[in-house]
Amino acid sequence: MFRRSTDDVSEFTEAVVGFIGKLVDDTIPRITIKKFPNQKPWVDRTIREALNSRTAAYNVGIISGNMDEYKSAAYGVRRAVREAKQRYGKKLETQFQQSGSRSLWQGLQTIMDYRSSPSGLMSADESLANELNTFFAHFEATSSSASANSTNASSTSANGTISAANGACAGPTIEQRPLIITESDVRRVFKRMNTRKAMGPDGICGRVLKACADQLAPVFTDIFNLSLTLDIVPSSFKRSTIVPVPKKPRPSDLNDYRPVALTSVMMKCFEKLVRDFITSSLPASMDPLQFAYRHNRSTDDAIANLLHTTLTHLDEGRGNYVKMLFGYYSSAFNTIIPSLFTTKLGDLGLHTSLCDWISIFLTDRPQSVRVGNCASSTLTLSTGATQGCVLSPLLYSLYTYDCTANASSTIIVKFADDTVVMGLISDNDERAYLEEIKHLENWYQENILLLNVSKTKELIVDCSKKQERHYQPVRISGTTVMRVNSFRYLGVHISQDLSWAHHTNSLAKKACQRLYHLRRLRDFRLPSKVLRKFYTCTIESILMGNITVWFGNSTKQDRQALQRIQYANARPTSPTQCSLVNSVMDKYMACVTMSGQVADACGEKKMVLITQNLHAAKVAKLPSVLILLDLLAAFDTVNNNILLSVLSSASVWLAPHGNHSSPFWRASPI
Repeated sequence: MFRRSTDDVSEFTEAVVGFIGKLVDDTIPRITIKKFPNQKPWVDRTIREALNSRTAAYNVGIISGNMDEYKSAAYGVRRAVREAKQRYGKKLETQFQQSGSRSLWQGLQTIMDYRSSPSGLMSADESLANELNTFFAHFEATSSSASANSTNASSTSANGTISAANGACAGPTIEQRPLIITESDVRRVFKRMNTRKAMGPDGICGRVLKACADQLAPVFTDIFNLSLTLDIVPSSFKRSTIVPVPKKPRPSDLNDYRPVALTSVMMKCFEKLVRDFITSSLPASMDPLQFAYRHNRSTDDAIANLLHTTLTHLDEGRGNYVKMLFGYYSSAFNTIIPSLFTTKLGDLGLHTSLCDWISIFLTDRPQSVRVGNCASSTLTLSTGATQGCVLSPLLYSLYTYDCTANASSTIIVKFADDTVVMGLISDNDERAYLEEIKHLENWYQENILLLNVSKTKELIVDCSKKQERHYQPVRISGTTVMRVNSFRYLGVHISQDLSWAHHTNSLAKKACQRLYHLRRLRDFRLPSKVLRKFYTCTIESILMGNITVWFGNSTKQDRQALQRIQYANARPTSPTQCSLVNSVMDKYMACVTMSGQVADACGEKKMVLITQNLHAAKVAKLPSVLILLDLLAAFDTVNNNILLSVLSSASVWLAPHGNHSSPFWRASPI
């Protein structure tokens, strides 16, 4: 019906979305519930009645002078609160037994006031919303000069008609398109929709798509394919509502807010289908040092690669050292230029029509800011990728894929917008490293990316103790980069001597802060299983982060810092009689047991050779991990899972037998 009534894709989509919204409003009842900040979930009718009785007894006692009834009523309030907490604790236990993990976790958070800090927003008014909207759109003016000289191959207006587009279509027909969405694909992504996702400006929630996937899949399959065929993205799909999220508890200016966009849930499903297709079309060898948004890659891989490269270079020569430049972008997602991006996508081999569709997706995006109940006026942007869209992380990684090192003695490691420039310095020759930084600065300017020099840091790893060096300072845009002794990279504190005391102390401090919330649960007399679950999720998860990188070569003092967490944890929970170090070691050894995969991958003879070299390295107190890496590289059998498991296994050799007098034997084996 809607398809025959109009030839315009945007009008077709608006009619469908509007009709769905009307059906939702007519059939689904809405209830408004008032929730006060100080209202706890266990406060029920019995507590309110006890409070009223205590107030009445107090008023009577003031008049008569006899406060016995008031004392009895006050005791009744305490007893009612205690019984209500016990009932609520049993309710949480029932949810735990019935696998209601989400309700259980929400209840635990409410009990402990866990992460219940105020939002930190300024007073909500329309002027603040307009100021934030203008501030978030200030990159539009910065990049206008760069995009003015570029020709947009997909300049077709989003208001064009289907008949006109079909008549003047110069590209391939729909049967020849590289991406054709089927009804089963749309139905599948609708049924997997997360119902807790916030709805976009159209007011359609994810629960509607999930419940009515079979009925809605045909019409949206038609809309999605028409959008890809005509290189037109409906304006309702590109419209976004920005919700400013404070970066710190008390923001003082507009830069202290992060723009998070609420977009249409239908468009999120559409983006998932496009994202999966783009990912499957990209070559596997593209940008091997980009560890974000890739299958079987994580922060562990990025840190392991960085540390292994550092240790390998230090072992190659006595006078070698490594310089690391940790770059920091300012609003990286908001500075993507669609005209430049389209050229890069074409170089990657993506179909021209898909490149044009992505360019249309990034341009002419209506945007408004909502602060409380106040909304700003609408601005139209044609720069950047909206934070909150499914495609934005992938598009950013593709936008920076050509940011690679030019010299053999320099390496650029990337995890999304976290970029590290490594200079492998030999014979005090830093020219290649400084030239690489200059080349990187030029690349930033060409791609309209803003490097925040004040937040960019340099770390030098040098094991030489006899000679004093005079390191050349790094200057970017006329500003000298600050040199630090330790830097927190992807959650791991890397020190200039590659020791892990700073990192383990930081983990222990953070875990101790969360023990307070664990003690709050003791008042509810929850079973040990529930306490253990909270302990595992909030405290143990901190200690296990990137464990394969740092735990194998941490010192005895480092592990004692973790041991103290268990002593503090024993009284409120008593989850187990074993120490926390043993618990961490069990988790660590679980990674080590995965090394059995190496036998199947390498073969029996190769495993014998690896074992012999490991034994020789242990006797000679040599870095056996580096020998392992050389062997596995020669066998050409290394993949991510095997690499991590082998290195974790090798660190067991280093931890008890390594030469701990040198700080580098305490460093990560990878």
